Amino acid sequence: MLGLKLPTDPRWANLAKKSIEDILTDHAYCEQKAASTAISLIQNYPDYPELVEALSPIVKEEWGHFELVLTQLKKRGLKLGLQRKDEYVNKLQKFIRHGGRRTDTLIEKLLFAALIEARSCERFKILSKEIDDAELKSFYRNLMVSEAGHYKLFLDMACHFGGKEKVLKRWNEWLHYEARVIADMQIRGDRMH
Repeated sequence: MLGLKLPTDPRWANLAKKSIEDILTDHAYCEQKAASTAISLIQNYPDYPELVEALSPIVKEEWGHFELVLTQLKKRGLKLGLQRKDEYVNKLQKFIRHGGRRTDTLIEKLLFAALIEARSCERFKILSKEIDDAELKSFYRNLMVSEAGHYKLFLDMACHFGGKEKVLKRWNEWLHYEARVIADMQIRGDRMH
């Protein structure tokens, strides 16, 4: 369903299980950044009413996820650590095409967001199956469903603004680029991506 060209290395789950505090901390900041991305899109494209209407609930939902992750940390007597550099997101940002029509830039940003949501969905699915904590299994299963919806929304919005055939061609380029990014990155259990 997600179309990712390279699945997560199975070793990631084993490392993540050993670094719950780090994974939850990184996850919290990922949710915060997802809310910020949606806010930024609304701020930069207020003249696209269908975009504003579609993304407004996403802001609330992503911030709600941030709060849910904080609750999971607190339940376990863990603290929200410092935010870390997100190498994965930084590398994906380099693939965003700039210039051209304003709508073209919007489409690039929507594809960027869709890809992050797709990878998050895949990672949440892995955690929902592999993590030992029963409550976290359920927590990540529920978030997996939510992230799948976000991924679909961002991709559908990009197709709406740019035409399905053209956008899906570019989406395929994004998927291949992301696979190279994943292949080149060190496997770390303290990062969501």
